[in-house]
Amino acid sequence: MDSHFILPIILQAVGVGVIIAEFILPSGGLLTLTAIGAFSYSVFYMFTYVSTGAGMYLIAGDVILIPLVIVAGIKLITISPVTLRKSLSRENGVTSQDSALQSLVGKHGKTLTDLRPSGKAGIDGHRFDVVSAGDYIEKDDEIAVSAVSGNRIVVRLVK
Repeated sequence: MDSHFILPIILQAVGVGVIIAEFILPSGGLLTLTAIGAFSYSVFYMFTYVSTGAGMYLIAGDVILIPLVIVAGIKLITISPVTLRKSLSRENGVTSQDSALQSLVGKHGKTLTDLRPSGKAGIDGHRFDVVSAGDYIEKDDEIAVSAVSGNRIVVRLVK
């Protein structure tokens, strides 16, 4: 193999590796720019120091092989130890809702701000962001918690 082919091949491999690394490492696009630079310089080198025909073959190969190698690399990343293997589900103990909020259903409190329809309320000596069921509720009115959905506490006016 001619020594002029070694540098472009190395640059092509580095470019593919850097693009695959872009999926793992947050870089704001800097790794992509590095990969584009590696690909561009390898093509420039091939046209300048080898031949125009070899440069055209390199471009044709890049158009076909680089997407295939990147897809294969992404598939290999999914089975590597770098990736997250656990699913974030309730069965694994992951919830987005504070379980203590469910105990608020049926409890009474007082509004600390006007609810138009959202605002603040004091329930059991704690401040909560609450939402009325669509009604306007004035400050210092007595309310009751009617539902809890996720982190959303729905209240109604107690008459």
